[in-house]
Amino acid sequence: MKNNLQVISTLLDLQADNIHDENLLNALKVSQDRIKAMALIHERLYQSSDLLRIDFWEYIEGLVGHLLSSYVDDPSRIVMKVDVGDIQIGIDRAIPCGLIINELVSNAMKHAFPNGRSGEIAIRLHADERGWITLTVADDGIGLPHGLDISKTETLGLQLVSMLAKQLRGQIEISCDRGTLWVISFSKLDNSKSAPA
Repeated sequence: MKNNLQVISTLLDLQADNIHDENLLNALKVSQDRIKAMALIHERLYQSSDLLRIDFWEYIEGLVGHLLSSYVDDPSRIVMKVDVGDIQIGIDRAIPCGLIINELVSNAMKHAFPNGRSGEIAIRLHADERGWITLTVADDGIGLPHGLDISKTETLGLQLVSMLAKQLRGQIEISCDRGTLWVISFSKLDNSKSAPA
């Protein structure tokens, strides 16, 4: 699977060589980042002794490093904080969760800190005793547009976050008091019976 994803990414690279439209090039780059997010999960799975679960700490570290080099001219101006408990997630949960992180972190890097502004992005992933996982992605940037309704947005990345949260049977909360805070809660298992209180 990882090799297949790499082939797709390479094909997009070759296609980009023949495209001169900036909007199309950006769209291809975003698609490549999504493919990279999935390929990293399969890479971690391949390196794991458990072929059903991955260590999310190492995965997030690798993903964040890739996004920083892709979107930030001076990585020193963005402080990344990653706080992941001792969590191993099955592949069925890991892929949508990884794609959500990819979308939210890349969105923050592209839009939260305009004009060379410095800032901080924090990713936190922890499980409670009932097996519910809470993912938070926060930044201290300029915040989302006032009145944004994620269920009605035309932005593909935010639509994707909403769809992936539904795939996880999770809940999304958004706060824009100081910067932007996303909180997504979901069960480790597909057959969850109740949402977190």
